[in-house]
This record gives sequence, C-alpha cells and structure tokens, in this order.
Amino acid sequence: MEARGATAEDVGARRPGAWLYGLAPLVLIAVGIGLFAALGDPGLGDRGGPPVEELAVERTELHPGNIELTVRNDGPDAVRIAQVIVNDSFTDFQMDDAELARLESGDVRIRYPWIEGSAYRVDLRTSTGAKITHTIDVAVETPQADFGFYRLMALLGFYVGVVPVALGMLWLPFVRRIDPRWVRVLMAVTIGLLGFLAVDATLEGLDVAGGGSQALGGPVLVFLGAATSYLVLMGVQSWLSARRGVGAKASAAAPAAAGSVALLVALAIGLHNLGEGLAIGSAYAVGALSLGAFLVIGFALHNTTEGLAIVAPVARGGSSSVRRLALLGLLAGAPAVLGAWIGASAFNPSLAALMFGIGAGAIAQVIVQIAPAVKDEAGRLLHPLAAGGLLTGLLVMYATGLLVSV
Repeated sequence: MEARGATAEDVGARRPGAWLYGLAPLVLIAVGIGLFAALGDPGLGDRGGPPVEELAVERTELHPGNIELTVRNDGPDAVRIAQVIVNDSFTDFQMDDAELARLESGDVRIRYPWIEGSAYRVDLRTSTGAKITHTIDVAVETPQADFGFYRLMALLGFYVGVVPVALGMLWLPFVRRIDPRWVRVLMAVTIGLLGFLAVDATLEGLDVAGGGSQALGGPVLVFLGAATSYLVLMGVQSWLSARRGVGAKASAAAPAAAGSVALLVALAIGLHNLGEGLAIGSAYAVGALSLGAFLVIGFALHNTTEGLAIVAPVARGGSSSVRRLALLGLLAGAPAVLGAWIGASAFNPSLAALMFGIGAGAIAQVIVQIAPAVKDEAGRLLHPLAAGGLLTGLLVMYATGLLVSV
C-alpha cells in the first residue's frame, strides 16, 4: 500500500540507489576476474597436450614474383610460422612478426615465381609441425590501388547499382495508373523480390563467413548483423510513427506512411547492394570477376526490379518530387560503389559477413512493414492474387540472377 501511494518525487529519489544495486554485481565480477588473472589462474595449472594452432587466410594478393597472404590466428595458442611450401617446394618468406597471438593478424610475403592462370597450393607449417593449406585456383596479378583502379570500381558500382535502380524506378507512372487491386499485386511482387534478396544475402554471408576467422564469430556474424539491423530499423520506424502521431496498429502502407516506407525500402536495398559491392570488389581484386558487357547486362536486369520495390509504396502515397525520387535511387544504388571500393582495397571476410547479415535483416524489416498493403478487402494477406505476386517476384529474381556470374 505504501508503494501505491508513493509520489513521482519519491520514486525519483530512490533511483540512484537502485542503479548502485544494479552495478554492484558487475563490479564484483570485474574484481574477481582481475584477481583470477593476477594470481595466474590458480588451480588450473598448465594445459596438457600439444598447442592448438589454427590459421585463417583472409586475403590473397599476387604481385610479380610474390604471393602475399593475410592470415589471422584463429586458435587459443600463439602460432609461429616456420616454413612455407608452394606446390611441394620450400620457398623463402617474410613476416613482420613471426609469432601471432590469439586473433592477431599478419602478412606472409612469399617469394615465388608464379605463372598467371596456374593453380597453386600453399602450405604454412608451424613450429610444431602443424600444416595449414590454402589454395589459389587461378593466379592473377592483384591490381594496383591507384586512381584508375578506384575509378574503375566506381564505374562498375555505378553500372550494377545506380543505373539499374534508376531504370526500375521508371515504372512509377505505370504503377500510378493501374487499378488499386493490381497495386496490391505489385506490392506482393515487391515482397517476393525482397524475400529473394534476403535469402540471397544470408547465403552469401554464410559462404563468405566460412572463409574468414571463426574465432570472430564466423556464420554467427551474419545472424548478429541481421538481428541488429532489424531491431534498429524497427525502432526507427516506431519513432517515425510516433512523430506522425500514427497508432501502433496503423497500416504501414497508408498514404501518410508511404514516404517513410519507400525510404526504408531504399535503405534496405542499399545495405544489400553494399554487400553486393563488397563481393564484386573483392572478386575483382583477386582476378575472379569476369568483366564484360554480359555481366553488366545481367546485373542490370537483376537489379532493375529493385527500383520497382521502391516506387510501389510511393505510388499509393500521392505525388513525389523528382528530387526525392532521385535521392531514394541514390540511397539504394550508390552503396554498391562504396562496397566495391572497400571490397577491392580492404576486404575482410568477417566484415563482409556482418554486412550481408545487416542487409538481410533490413530487408526482413521492410517486408514486415509493407506486408499489410497486400491485404484485400476481406483482410486476407495471402489471397490468390497476392500468392501469385509473391511467386512472380521470386521467379523474376531467380531468372535474372542466372545472368549474373561473379
């Protein structure tokens, strides 16, 4: 009864004490860990058996007469590289720090007269005799990171990101002139397109994570990025709704919310294209990207559908200025340029896995936001037209994805 009669001032007066009670266990935990480390892990003693040595090769660069590997210590014990063998031949190598502590990375510079187009197997032998094998399927010289190189990456990102999205947004006049029933179908197509992108980003992230440091999280980074971006965007959407005075149960695709929904769609697609740019840039840096008109055409057809996903919510929300549409297009397509720059110059599998996960989570949040716009007059979400639209979106993305070969 006393708690019920407490005033706001009384509650506020008790808050500092409550925070102290909350911090006390954390302080005791920190003190305990500090004492445990200072006393040398009492009671545990030295671990028996041979040391556990693991190395992850995160990046490969090839220059005339040299192979450079960026490796990270993935195991619990320090690793010292003693020998390097390339295709069963011992070869000279250099390292700034011969011994790598846990999670420490370093560059292994190997002197070897490699031949372009050939395959190589590089064995790294540690001081205890353990062997870590890395394969180079096709040896191609790594491009020099000069102005021309970054200009090419910008042009490639522009071709596969900005141009296709802009072309897809040209469907806006068509979408505005069709029957509202078919607008719902297009919204279902949009969900199908986005759903395919979410699955694709997740699979790409898991694949990239397998080649990076597992001690940093590996595949877990994909799901961590997805959960983070989903929750952050949900918070942003709730904040925007509160500022507009929209109730929690209001439709996300109502005219008043159409602008913010289109913004979220563009942001989600932009995050996906950032991950796509990372993959393109890193593939180009190691010579695994088949540059040519066919690749550009394939990406153009594949990513043009992303423009439709942006303009479908806008079509239901009245007029939009050309400037706003241009900004939405840049938000969705331009990250491909940034991703290509990062991927070609400082690619890291763990970072790429996290970015793919962020893109997948953002797309999932947008799907939740625009799903109410698919409901028919009876309030059904998965009616026949919606099911057909979803399937159409999935099939279109699959078919155009077959044209893209990285």
